[in-house]
Amino acid sequence: MENKNRVLNQERIARFAKAMGHPTRIAILQFLAKQSTCYFGDIHEELPIAKATVSQHLKELKDAGLIQGEVETPKVKYCINRENWRLAKELFGEFFNNTLLEKEDCCK
Repeated sequence: MENKNRVLNQERIARFAKAMGHPTRIAILQFLAKQSTCYFGDIHEELPIAKATVSQHLKELKDAGLIQGEVETPKVKYCINRENWRLAKELFGEFFNNTLLEKEDCCK
């Protein structure tokens, strides 16, 4: 069971990392993290890119579970998925804390 949980956590952190692997997505996450909720138009106004591109990045973040969206016709409201945000923080923290190198010059 421990191995299964480890693999599941590795898959989760990889999915979160992939979704966060673009500067625009980091900008979106930083913007949303400062808001309780906001609408698509607010995000588009914040970022100097096409609406279709913003939508594509939002979809990646939503598919990874880092954000959530809710339709309030005719608008879509987005916010950080707080449960997965905490999980990502925990998983990344464990990853970096458990992989610290003792030696400073590993290749010498």
